[in-house]
Amino acid sequence: MAKKDIMTTKTDQELSKLLAETRAELRTERFSAAGARAKDSNAPRKHRAQIARVLTEQHARSLRAQPTA
Repeated sequence: MAKKDIMTTKTDQELSKLLAETRAELRTERFSAAGARAKDSNAPRKHRAQIARVLTEQHARSLRAQPTA
């Protein structure tokens, strides 16, 4: 799992790519779990947490980029 210290070192493009990949993995997990028993039942939770970390970092960067009034 990539924690906050790792998220802050990634570029904007890397964060966007990581977000897209994680969302695709979550989608795959959801569809595979619908047909049979999942191997790792916590995988969707881990993917959602990863997505939240990326979105949080992206939002923090956008707030830092805005000039304060």
